[in-house]
Amino acid sequence: MTRTTGRRFTAAALTVVALATGTTACSSDGSSSAQDEDSGTYTVWDPYPQFAKDSAWVKLLDGCGTKAGVKIERTAFDTSDLTNKVLLAAQQDNSPDVLIVDNPVVSTLAEAGVLTTTDDNKLDTSKVDPNLLAAGQSGGKTYGTPIGANTLALYYNKDVLEAAGVDVASIKDWSSLTAALERVKKAGKKGITFSAIGTEEGSFQFLPWFWGAGAKLTELDSSQGVSALSLWTDWLKKGYAPNSVINNTQTTSWQEFASGDYAFAENGTWQLANAEKAGFDYGVLPIPASAGGDAAAPTGGEFVTLPVQGDTGRYTTAQKLVTCLTSTENLYATDTTLSYVAPTAEVQNKQVATNAGLKPWVEAVKAAKGRTSDDLGTKYPKISEQLWKAVQSALSGAKSPKDALTSAQSAVK
Repeated sequence: MTRTTGRRFTAAALTVVALATGTTACSSDGSSSAQDEDSGTYTVWDPYPQFAKDSAWVKLLDGCGTKAGVKIERTAFDTSDLTNKVLLAAQQDNSPDVLIVDNPVVSTLAEAGVLTTTDDNKLDTSKVDPNLLAAGQSGGKTYGTPIGANTLALYYNKDVLEAAGVDVASIKDWSSLTAALERVKKAGKKGITFSAIGTEEGSFQFLPWFWGAGAKLTELDSSQGVSALSLWTDWLKKGYAPNSVINNTQTTSWQEFASGDYAFAENGTWQLANAEKAGFDYGVLPIPASAGGDAAAPTGGEFVTLPVQGDTGRYTTAQKLVTCLTSTENLYATDTTLSYVAPTAEVQNKQVATNAGLKPWVEAVKAAKGRTSDDLGTKYPKISEQLWKAVQSALSGAKSPKDALTSAQSAVK
């Protein structure tokens, strides 16, 4: 890809860049350059500020650099800051060699001309599960490869279900799940908690039910979409879910479940460590679809990408770095550290062989779907905003599920 391709910024991307001009993308040594003048130094930007220089992650980066015969200069950003920093750096022809970014952002950066395609950089993605790779695809092109994935499932409290006489094996669809919630409430316990806050977290948590009904993000007000939102509103009306879900983040929702009073909580792989500390027996169940089977839950996790460079000669070494980072051996270690499910069947099998408790998460990830899939790309953020607003309106009682989603669809158009 030529340098001019990298400069074709969309109006939306330029707006984001304009918002970022108050800050400068700084490297770890405090300079403003993303690339060192020494061609033997390659820059990596990631969204993992929690990992210090002595962490396994940074040691892996350095090891891959050594293997490729170069020095790695790594800079970590908060996820919320990274997109703006990348767009600004690209505008200045100052992009990092390797960029690790949240998967829904890939389409935004691709549309802005910031990223090379796998056709350009020759990155091999043949072993990656197609449903996970789809999150990094736009306009028929693939931009990078997933480093791992997380998604949502239902944690359940075995003691609460046993006391209510509920066999978890009987929960196969929405009807049987709702029947279980009814029995739990009659037994004097609480049903299910989740996050329906008016942010992307709310949309993220609603999507398994929306997709599980057979609804599509291009038609928010379909009968299937209305049935999904009606499920949630009915749970609140009947007391199967608390009113607090309207303001719950995924963290506060987990805290409710950790109290030991709830039968179920919708949450992600990132709560596994907390689940082990909860003090009660728990299990994990893939979110059921309306008529049975596993619902498609949205994928979380990052993509490893190669931004456009003015010096195209850098791609060969950058590709070697990404190949090293996403090799079978290194993916297993990295995804264990990040509490991610690996993006390839080979590593997933190794994860389950080591920890049988990961089996339901692997199943959930195999059924998962990228939020920007179906070639939604940069349309997704606007759709998501209207979706979480509709959820808020319906759960608060301001509008019926049908009216809320009709308004949402009109706003998207």
